[in-house]
Amino acid sequence: MTVLNNRTFDEIAPGDRASLTRTLRREDIELFAAVSGDINPAHLDAEFAASDIFHHIVGHGMWGGALISALLGTKLPGPGTIYLSQTLSFRRPVAVDDTVKAEVIVREKHNEKAHVVLDCAVTNQDGKVVIEGEAVVIAPRDKVSRPAPVLPQVRLIADDVASP
Repeated sequence: MTVLNNRTFDEIAPGDRASLTRTLRREDIELFAAVSGDINPAHLDAEFAASDIFHHIVGHGMWGGALISALLGTKLPGPGTIYLSQTLSFRRPVAVDDTVKAEVIVREKHNEKAHVVLDCAVTNQDGKVVIEGEAVVIAPRDKVSRPAPVLPQVRLIADDVASP
């Protein structure tokens, strides 16, 4: 069983960091599109994407942003964190089969309201920055340790049948 443990405001120090690594699959793009409603053909239509600026299907930029959100909510600070703001700059596309590393690094702490400012970056397998930005969160004051929820299995089924 996986357990999620947070880092309280008092346990956090500037320079603390957390990261996760993921490989973008075609199914991730399709699922992100289904959940978000972002059906931009640059993400889903190979013929269209071949004629755009990148010449291939690219992942949703906010998929990378979601990896940052996952870090903040599960690792640093972790459970009990309240997201206040996020800035993101999208520097490069992420293609199917790219492996990215999302990382957050504590830059500042503000004791009065338990605010923590974190630098955020997502880099690709070549070490190139694809997303960078800053997050501001309220870090929890109390320790939290919880079993990680078990997520349901998801199966994508293409609806290729034309309606009559």
